[in-house]
Amino acid sequence: MTRIPHQDQEKVSLKCAVITVSDTRTRESDRSGQLIEQLLQQAGHQIEFYSLIPDEPQQIQAQLTLLSTRPEIEVVIFNGGTGIAPRDTTYDALVQLLEKTLPGFGELFRWLSYQEIGSRAIASRAIAGIYRQKLIFSLPGSTNAVKLALEKLIIPEVVHLTGQLRQGLKD
Repeated sequence: MTRIPHQDQEKVSLKCAVITVSDTRTRESDRSGQLIEQLLQQAGHQIEFYSLIPDEPQQIQAQLTLLSTRPEIEVVIFNGGTGIAPRDTTYDALVQLLEKTLPGFGELFRWLSYQEIGSRAIASRAIAGIYRQKLIFSLPGSTNAVKLALEKLIIPEVVHLTGQLRQGLKD
């Protein structure tokens, strides 16, 4: 039985950033980045920033650090570079910066992925956490993985999670 998460009372439009980490994609060929933008906008959120950067740890960290200085951005979604190949460094770059992690995100993502792709789901290093009061997600670069993460985990919970971060600022 699939449980439906509690519904948020008010419609909140969050300001989001989308970063595709890839050595080969261009804006035109970045189907996963485009899908993230589309799904967030359909859910009523705004895309304030989009970037495509190479899979270089220093550039990934610099991009997140730069975005953390923009007070309007509340959610940052990375896609790409979460596998175990030598050039997959997004996880390694981000995990060093995250102040808190949300282990349940990666666990649930891999469980849901397992139901779709089987045991290959173990190679995913999808992660979520908090950096300087911003909610950070890092997803694999495949469009199927992006769709799964956005529809089953991120969109149903992002308003609630950012609300918890805002509550911490009020306390």
